[in-house]
Amino acid sequence: MKPSIPAATVDEYLAGQPEAVRPKLEQVRAAIRKAVPDAVEIIGYGMPGYKLNGKAMLYFAAFRNHYSLFAASGTFLSQLKDELAGYKVSKGGVQFPLDKPVPVKLITRIAKLRAAGLSPESKSASPRNRG
Repeated sequence: MKPSIPAATVDEYLAGQPEAVRPKLEQVRAAIRKAVPDAVEIIGYGMPGYKLNGKAMLYFAAFRNHYSLFAASGTFLSQLKDELAGYKVSKGGVQFPLDKPVPVKLITRIAKLRAAGLSPESKSASPRNRG
């Protein structure tokens, strides 16, 4: 059994994953990076993640039978109800089965929605700031 040393970088995390799941995680990573190029890669909670405007945006991780995408806030997931049908959804995350293709368009959409919620403009559109 190899020692459980947390990865310091996203590359280290990916390198430590089983061969079968690594390409799927690479696709998730690429989709998020393409959707939100200004996001900064981090390791948080032992998982690869992204920050935007200094705030946590998304995390992803591999598990035995699936990989998951975790939003730092799950409030926007209700906007994707139809697209998320067929996936196991929790308050702030979505599970994707390892035996299915990576839903790149859906992950891209999730990343863009999450980024929009963190943009400085989204705060100015709040009801409190309307004149």
